Amino acid sequence: MQYGLSLRTVRKRTLNIADWRLRNQRIAGAGFKRPGEVVAWMGAVQAQDYLGALWALGLRMKTATEKTIEQAIAKRAVIRTWPLRGTLHFVEPADVRWMLALLAPRVIAGRPARYRQLGLDQAVFDRSRDPLVRALEGDRQLTRDALYKKLEAAGISTAGQRGIHILQRHALDGLLCFAPRQGKQPAFALLEEWVPAARILDRDEALAALAERYFTSRGPATLQDFTWWSGLTVADAKKGIELAGPRLQKEAIYWLGAKAPRTTAAPAPAYLLPPYDEYTVAYRDRSAVLDPAHGRMVSGNGIFYPTIVLGGQVAGTWKRELKKGSVVITLSPFKPLKKKERQAVARAAEQYGRFLGKPVFLA
Repeated sequence: MQYGLSLRTVRKRTLNIADWRLRNQRIAGAGFKRPGEVVAWMGAVQAQDYLGALWALGLRMKTATEKTIEQAIAKRAVIRTWPLRGTLHFVEPADVRWMLALLAPRVIAGRPARYRQLGLDQAVFDRSRDPLVRALEGDRQLTRDALYKKLEAAGISTAGQRGIHILQRHALDGLLCFAPRQGKQPAFALLEEWVPAARILDRDEALAALAERYFTSRGPATLQDFTWWSGLTVADAKKGIELAGPRLQKEAIYWLGAKAPRTTAAPAPAYLLPPYDEYTVAYRDRSAVLDPAHGRMVSGNGIFYPTIVLGGQVAGTWKRELKKGSVVITLSPFKPLKKKERQAVARAAEQYGRFLGKPVFLA
């Protein structure tokens, strides 16, 4: 069954999958005005690399700075927690609870072996709940290390990785979420106090909403891509697509939102994407934008490096070094850049510099 604009029509407009994804992800074309609009559109934006995730939101906005993104976090317009695959993401406040209700049980069900390795069980999680609540109630926010001290004082060891797994488990259970950083340290708050109450979707509504959000913001994408990104079973992913109904359309193996992007502007020649950007990590099959021959160069040891994108294709990696009053960007392209390509990358670097409020120099 098909609805709306088909990929056949897309191809007639000389758009390829990479171009279509750049538009739907709002990397290209009309950007958003506020960080909350970005996460509402995307559903969730991967955020375990905090500074990179700020840029992931910023590059999808018309104008943004690192400061404006952090202000949105402080104003509770963007929430950071572990809703998908047990991985940190930014989400909209109204989505936090239904996403956790839908997705967290499967994450928890996959953790017993790791919990056993760390000597964690339900009794430990139950005992650690009250010390955390007492430390944070009254709309207080404490750093991770401060919460570790509270747990240790209650006789609960946080040695090794026990501490972060205890905090993560309580976030998956809907007790905790991240608050704004304190200095450079991550901090936590009680979800009930930090995020206003919102309607929790029933399971079918949640499956449909997640499918619609994913394919509208990341299509063209496959069922396998959606399963990978969401952490759902194949059966639940299929059900979500079915329930989303006419809000989606299909062509061959691909699904995407029924509504075409509101812009037909050509993507920029070059982009500098942050580590773990949704343009690369949101798909099981990345071959439409990344030559498999270069896959290990982009994702060594499971870490997705910041990437250079030229013509919609991942063309290398980059890294930044903050200097006093400036930022130096070192490029590692897969092959030497032509003059026009380097000029395009330089313009993309200037955009990043404006985001940081610093002049940028290419090494």
